[in-house]
Amino acid sequence: MRQKPAPSETAEQHVRDIRRATRKRYSAQDKIRIVLSGLRGEHSIAELCRREGIAESLYYVWSKEFLGEARAPSVRAMGRTARSGWLATPSARPRRARSPACGGNWAA
Repeated sequence: MRQKPAPSETAEQHVRDIRRATRKRYSAQDKIRIVLSGLRGEHSIAELCRREGIAESLYYVWSKEFLGEARAPSVRAMGRTARSGWLATPSARPRRARSPACGGNWAA
């Protein structure tokens, strides 16, 4: 005899599936319209987001994409910004000279 899955797991999965299926998807035109409306400054961003039914963080993601300020995916994955002063490889980073008292040499 086969066991049935726990009812709470199937109900939770069912709810997740419904939310995924009914989530609003915005077209590129809608995103541009919303971002341009925010850039006009006639209303606050919070009021605009409430009216459109989106989170403020989503508005700012769209505005960065629209203005071309989004970081490259490879840079985002590394956790570094494009303007950071650190070099990509640890061996290429500048080293500090060690004092002879600490067991290091000054010529490093």
